[in-house]
Amino acid sequence: MTKDLYARHRSVLPDWLALYYEDPLEITHGEGRHVWDSAGNKYLDFFGGILTTMTAHALPEVTKAVSEQAGRIIHSSTLYLNRPMVELAERIAHVSGIPDARVFFTTSGTEANDTALLLATAHRRSNTILAMRNSYHGRSFSSVGITGNRSWSPTSLSPLQTLYVHGGVRTRGPYAHLDDRDFIDACVADLKDILGHTRPPAALIAEPVQGVGGFTSPPDGLYAAFREVLHERGILWIADEVQTGWGRTGDHFWGWQAHGRSGPPDIVTFAKGIGNGMSVGGVIARAEIMNCLDANSISTFGGTQVTMAAGLANLNYLLEHDLQGNARRVGGLLIERLRAVAAQVPHVREVRGRGLMIGVELTRPGNDEAAPEAASAVLEEARAGGLLVGKGGGHSTSVLRIAPPMSLTVAEAEEGAAILERALRSI
Repeated sequence: MTKDLYARHRSVLPDWLALYYEDPLEITHGEGRHVWDSAGNKYLDFFGGILTTMTAHALPEVTKAVSEQAGRIIHSSTLYLNRPMVELAERIAHVSGIPDARVFFTTSGTEANDTALLLATAHRRSNTILAMRNSYHGRSFSSVGITGNRSWSPTSLSPLQTLYVHGGVRTRGPYAHLDDRDFIDACVADLKDILGHTRPPAALIAEPVQGVGGFTSPPDGLYAAFREVLHERGILWIADEVQTGWGRTGDHFWGWQAHGRSGPPDIVTFAKGIGNGMSVGGVIARAEIMNCLDANSISTFGGTQVTMAAGLANLNYLLEHDLQGNARRVGGLLIERLRAVAAQVPHVREVRGRGLMIGVELTRPGNDEAAPEAASAVLEEARAGGLLVGKGGGHSTSVLRIAPPMSLTVAEAEEGAAILERALRSI
């Protein structure tokens, strides 16, 4: 059955629509932190639909909210008042940390970043954007144009002039040998140098932890130091929280808060986890920025009632059950467990991350060369052992991406670590 579906997939879908595994997997249902395939095999899910199943599969509170809302009305567009949208926007504005916040809902992180770029360029009357090397911000024309990861940038054409700044990757590049303080100083000097060679940019967009790039991050405080430089020049700061938001990093509710010394971002984008599988994205911005557009704009599917009901139920569950605290506690145990394993596996260069957002970088033993074949082999072995993980990396890196639902238990973390240990040792 799977082979037939794979053949049908290849005959009607694009060649560039990548699938994991030599024998692709059809997931038919899930519960909690587990999923099942069409052959009846059960897997512990350590990737959550690319960090999207944030709380749990088939979470009763979310499925009930979706079912009840679908029984009333599914959709009406933003041309009409929408109670679930207003209620979720109020909750998000409250937890955003942005003063006088306004919220606009989209259907994805890509669309959220598109909207943020529209707001920033309109507000600043500039089409120059600063972005981070190794970054990823989506698959639309404008978001591809600012993505600093060649593996996910299929064209060099863009409506924006993009300049790339150092700092998103701590352990590679020209400043990797510096200590954290000197690393930040060098990156700030690089930023100031770029600003001396260009027209005034609209904004800097940055992921607090680079997702597709392999869960890399700078030292805490880098973006606060950037913010001081940007604020002096009126340049906006966009925090792309599509993968880092809602407490996944454990230490903070938003990834930007590790860099909050100089105040919150001007714009925050979000998506993925807030819908727990439903298609929800959005933008949070100060009112003066959000309201700067001088032409009509609506969203046909952004903020539709059924997705807003899911998002509100999911956010309530996350806050009431302190899943941020769980991510910090269980994620910390998982990271230490994996680091103990890594010390005995020559292919592992580094285990990094925060909370339940963990990267295991693989290289060829004895040097820093990427080992994509090793990453693929571990992915296959982990699946054979009953564990699903992800892949990522950029600029000749290969990384296993681990991001389970944030309700992960200690026992499940130990189970997953044991499976991953066997897979790593099998390389």
